[in-house]
Amino acid sequence: MRYRHVVYQDKPYELLVRNYQVEDFPALFQVQRECFPEPFPQELLWSKEQIQSHVRHFPEGAICVEHDGKVVGSITGLIVRYHPGEPHTWSEITDNGYIRNHDPSGDSFYIVDVSVMPQYRSLGLGRLLMQAVYYVTVHMGLARVLGGGRIPGYHKLADQYDVQTYVDKVAAGEWTDPVMTFLLRCGRRPVQVMANYLDDEESCNHAVLMEWRNPFFDSLMSKKV
Repeated sequence: MRYRHVVYQDKPYELLVRNYQVEDFPALFQVQRECFPEPFPQELLWSKEQIQSHVRHFPEGAICVEHDGKVVGSITGLIVRYHPGEPHTWSEITDNGYIRNHDPSGDSFYIVDVSVMPQYRSLGLGRLLMQAVYYVTVHMGLARVLGGGRIPGYHKLADQYDVQTYVDKVAAGEWTDPVMTFLLRCGRRPVQVMANYLDDEESCNHAVLMEWRNPFFDSLMSKKV
């Protein structure tokens, strides 16, 4: 467990970053309900069985943040072996959210989900959770962080621009997207556009594979040689 302090509008907030447990399921489910209201597919919200599987297969990648004893955000991941350019869907890469395909010998931390209650987002908790993942990635000697980021702003422009143009303009800072712009601010960069990644009307079923490279990975590898 690690306590973190953030200041918002000159007011300090004490936050607890820790690994979540099966007992946290009701709180985690509530976080997801508030983060992903309809038309997002409600069947994709965490089930208790999925939380149990996260904790069993990769407890280091099951992380949440508390404020005043209340879970207000979470991030979940697994380790995979990255094959550049190979397309995949969310269901394929995450084992439908159960992460039973977690590969301890892999080279990349793949983010399955990140959720922060809307009323707490101004505190920068999404970035705090992302930093926790970066810490785990460096600590475990992995090469990178990956994840398929939604592009929920795309549906507003889909009849005017193809998805690659949208992604390129957001990456260049010409346009903003609620999710992709956040990931860019967290130091991640787009690798490829993936069609039919998730049943997601706002993103027109597209996602962008976003990468953060471990800056210490090459030095870690040289020490192992």
